[in-house]
Amino acid sequence: QVQLVESGGGLVQPGGSLRLSCAASGSIDSIGKMGWYRQTPGKERELVAQITSDGTTGYADSMKGRFTISRDNAKNTVYLQMNSLKPEDTAVYYCYFKVKVISRWLWTDYWGQGTQVTVSQ
Repeated sequence: QVQLVESGGGLVQPGGSLRLSCAASGSIDSIGKMGWYRQTPGKERELVAQITSDGTTGYADSMKGRFTISRDNAKNTVYLQMNSLKPEDTAVYYCYFKVKVISRWLWTDYWGQGTQVTVSQ
């Protein structure tokens, strides 16, 4: 009932920037926490950044000062601005929304399809 579509990944040189976008559509009653995770082969999916319904943000230590999460409530969209990218930032990035669907009781996590970010010369 809810679909998340993300975009903005690609190949960038060290020190460069990218902006990821993730838009939700469907039978959305309410959106709670939104965020970005990343994953590489053999590693657990790790939190990159999150933003609550009241706009409070949080970041993993390695991203502080380089990444910025924001949201556009009117568009049901979350963004991740990534600056000063490093090779170790290379990963598949996934967005997620905690959503209450119309006519349902439960809050449910929804995930984007993932977008590849590669930081390399």
